Amino acid sequence: MDAAQQEATARARELQRSWYGEPLGALFRRLIDDLGLNQARLASVLGLSAPMLSQLMSGQRAKIGNPAVVQRVQALQELSSQVADGSVSAAEAAERMEEVKKSSGGSVLNSTQTTASSGAPTVRRVVREIQSLLRSVAGAGDIIEAAGTLAPSHPELAEFLRVYGAGRTAEAVAHYEAHQS
Repeated sequence: MDAAQQEATARARELQRSWYGEPLGALFRRLIDDLGLNQARLASVLGLSAPMLSQLMSGQRAKIGNPAVVQRVQALQELSSQVADGSVSAAEAAERMEEVKKSSGGSVLNSTQTTASSGAPTVRRVVREIQSLLRSVAGAGDIIEAAGTLAPSHPELAEFLRVYGAGRTAEAVAHYEAHQS
């Protein structure tokens, strides 16, 4: 990728951050992970072509042009939160994704189930936010390289970068839980 393409991608990701709260690559990766999807299935549920989803994720395109697709993204974000906090089972999530796919964009989810009963964020949600933040700053390869550089003098920080910046969510949740007092 040349400098002009890199600049355009960075600009697109900044626009995505301002419009959607985070770059779409991070948002879609979280939905894929939380809902147990692959990119093709996510594209299908959202009503996008697989190439369009890929372009949005990579920053080649900045904006989702169809408002119904934006509403489906929001519905999946809500569903993802419900799966993460345990208020919706995987089987129920699969049924709801079919409802989202068939919708014209309006929310088909029960809005009374948006947070855990205590209102506190779940460990998984906190971990996903940490992962999203790290991954919005650098790619996994760069994070691993930085961790390798830090390892001799700051092994705990290097481990944190590796686990949260490039590891799987389950591994990061276990790390988080192990390091709580």
